[in-house]
Amino acid sequence: MKLGIVSDHRGYQLKEKLKEELKKKNYQILDYGTNSEESVDYPDFAFLLGKKVVEKEVDYGIALCGSGIGMTIACNKVKGIRCGNVNSVEQVKIAKNDDNINMIALNENTQLENALNIIDTFITTKFSEIERYQRRERKIKEYEDKHEY
Repeated sequence: MKLGIVSDHRGYQLKEKLKEELKKKNYQILDYGTNSEESVDYPDFAFLLGKKVVEKEVDYGIALCGSGIGMTIACNKVKGIRCGNVNSVEQVKIAKNDDNINMIALNENTQLENALNIIDTFITTKFSEIERYQRRERKIKEYEDKHEY
């Protein structure tokens, strides 16, 4: 399983800890930046990771910033990305099951153990086969196909 990961300067410390722990779980981690706590613009990294997920260079994406909200907004500007700003295992389970998210955004204050549990749940939860969820995903894809970004 290949996981892409990015952060801005505020999410950098958590990103580095996550990379170390996720490698211990035998995930292949592709880090697309940033590489320090020097101030950067999060959209640059969000767009890059979103593209890598859409192109299937990685299976899933993890984005980190101060609140998780900025990364979520920017990631969702990439056609084909469904990124959820999640703070708990329960949220990510629902977002993956009901909405088929392919990226998550976490805030810099997420505790490491919670972040690891969220990521494990994100990866292992399957998208529902219930028709209403499938129909909603089709509507999103149809909209994306009809509109330019």
